[in-house]
Parts: sequence; structure tokens; C-alpha cells
Amino acid sequence: MSLKKPKVVVVMPAYNAAKTLHMTYADLPRDMVDLVILVDDGSSDETAKIARELGLELFVHDRNYGYGANQKTCYREALRAGADIIVMVHPDYQYDPTLLPEIIKPIQDGVADVVLGSRLMGAHPMKQGMPWWKYISNRFLTIAENVVFRLHLSEYHTGYRAFRREALESVNLEMNSDKFIFDQEILAQIVNVRMRITEVPVPTRYFAQASSASFVASSIYGISILWLLARYLLHRWGVIHQRQFDSLGRRYRNAGEIKQAD
Repeated sequence: MSLKKPKVVVVMPAYNAAKTLHMTYADLPRDMVDLVILVDDGSSDETAKIARELGLELFVHDRNYGYGANQKTCYREALRAGADIIVMVHPDYQYDPTLLPEIIKPIQDGVADVVLGSRLMGAHPMKQGMPWWKYISNRFLTIAENVVFRLHLSEYHTGYRAFRREALESVNLEMNSDKFIFDQEILAQIVNVRMRITEVPVPTRYFAQASSASFVASSIYGISILWLLARYLLHRWGVIHQRQFDSLGRRYRNAGEIKQAD
């Protein structure tokens, strides 16, 4: 068995993150990170300039293509750079970068392929500043996704995520949306190819500079998730085949049931 240290690459999907990028990068445990990639999705502020000053691996979109399009570039470039573990860290400082060791540990230990940093496993998120309507919609959508995906996760809507290289290589990222629904589409794909998902608790900061979707945008996002779940069920039941959910590689080595890591 190889004892080679896995290459850990942090990806930062950025849009107008100039005010918080330096703080986010400063809190990363640099001894555990081999490379930091930032993709600037057409920011109108100095995000790209600060990224260059910090020495980050920088990719700049010529315009704002969307959160999903940003992640596609992030993951494509991380895989191209030879990453074994890819961690998405939002540069808006909402999620705590110092928790990266906890986020990647289940992958390092070989017990998970995907790790989600859950805001709902520790202190109540409303006490941390999450709006009540966002908390209620999060609970409702998480219950719906657990029923459809046959899992028992505490939440699906976190932006703090880590992936084993093989997990990203097994799903068709390019068929996913360029918008916010990308986050849930990739999880549906991960579930369908029977990768192991686990969670670790992460506190979340809510403050003026941290990105937060509006009520209208969140409502559209919620409806999009319900439509995604309907399409996933039609695919699983064999009613309407969806190429988006097909595996690009081998199915999970113990494929028999969808597995959730303990």
C-alpha cells in the first residue's frame, strides 16, 4: 500500500471577495495544503489583484458565468494539478478555514469519498445568525433529499466540502448547471455512483461581507432542488433516463447499496 502523502488542493470560487479573501487565506492551515486555486468569476472589485499578491494559482473568467460554472473551473484545474483531495473553501470567510484538517480527515482515513461541513450538527445555526426562513427551508429540503437519496444527512446545502479525486472523476460535472443548483446536482451524482458521504460539524459566520442569497433567489433555488429530486427519481425508477447521473468511471467498489459513512 502506498504511503505517499495525498496532495491537498484548496479551491476558492470567488466573486467580489476582495474584503474577505486575505482573512480566509490567512486562516488556512498552510502546512496541510499543497496548492490554493482561486477562480475569479468576473469580479468587479480587486479579488484578482489580491489573489496575485497572495501568490495563489489564479484563473479569471472574462465575465460572471455563475457559481456552478466557477466550481467547474475550480475542480477541473484542481484535478489537472494532480490533487488527491480537493477542498472547496469559500473566500467570503463564512466558513472557518482552520477546520480544514477535520474536513479532510475522513478521506485521509479511507472512510469517506465526500465530506460535507454541516452547519446543523453543532450550535443552532439561527443563534449564529442564519435567517429563520433560510433555516426552515434548509430543514424542509434536507428532509426531502434524505427521503429521495435514502440517506440521513443533517444538511445538503453547505459550501464547505471535500472530495476524494476519484469522486470528482466519476461524475459528469460539465452536464451540471452553471448556477447555484450545481451544489445539489453534484451530490445527486455522487449518490447515484454510490460514493460514501459523511459530515463534520462546522460553525458558520453571518456578517455583512459574507455572501448570502436573497429570499427570492433562495426560493428559486428551493424549487430547482425539488425539480432535481423529481428528475433523479424518474432516472432511478427507469422512467426517464438522465445522462447527467451516469457514472464516468467504475461504480463504488462495494456497490450494493448506497453507502453513508458513519
